[in-house]
Amino acid sequence: MDKLTFTAAALCALFTLTPAHAEALEDALTEIQHDWEVIRYQTPAAEREKRFETLAAKAHRVSESHPGRSEPLIWEGIVVSSLAGEKGGLGALGLVKQAKGLYEAAIKIDGTALDGSAYNSLGVLYYKVPGWPLGFGDKDKARELLQRALALNPKGIDPNFFYGEYLLESKQPAEAIGYLERAVQAPARPGRQIADSGRREEARQLIEKARH
Repeated sequence: MDKLTFTAAALCALFTLTPAHAEALEDALTEIQHDWEVIRYQTPAAEREKRFETLAAKAHRVSESHPGRSEPLIWEGIVVSSLAGEKGGLGALGLVKQAKGLYEAAIKIDGTALDGSAYNSLGVLYYKVPGWPLGFGDKDKARELLQRALALNPKGIDPNFFYGEYLLESKQPAEAIGYLERAVQAPARPGRQIADSGRREEARQLIEKARH
């Protein structure tokens, strides 16, 4: 699809989205976001996989109900990625590839949605997933995507955290500390207290690791 056609399609989608439909999408995403935070940071490890499976199905229904919107695709990708993390091992590769497709689809619609979260989340996959022949992991691609997310949201907790983690895993601890400290000091996000608290603690742990 050429740029002109895409722009026309995006405008059409924007103007045909009724206020009630937009509000329903926002409510659904807020619910998925909250459920994800509770599972990720407040649920016992033994229960997370099953609960993420249920939430992934819920997120997929929201994505299907709102075609042409990037936000539900991003959140579906986040949930599927988290499910893959709980499963672990080779059995998670199919889920990781599914999440990759969701992020790529979201970027095609609007890469700037949710402060560039699709770039950030896709970048995380590229540095956590094994490289060829098992997976699609690529450290250079990861850096490119993570830097793009940082450019869109330079003060954000997630892009700073994950770029810091990437640098630490790339054997650059001194460089990592600066980004991780920015994650700890990042502005609070309204309604995201659980995630912010959990992410800051993860950042502090990585700072300690980087210093030793």
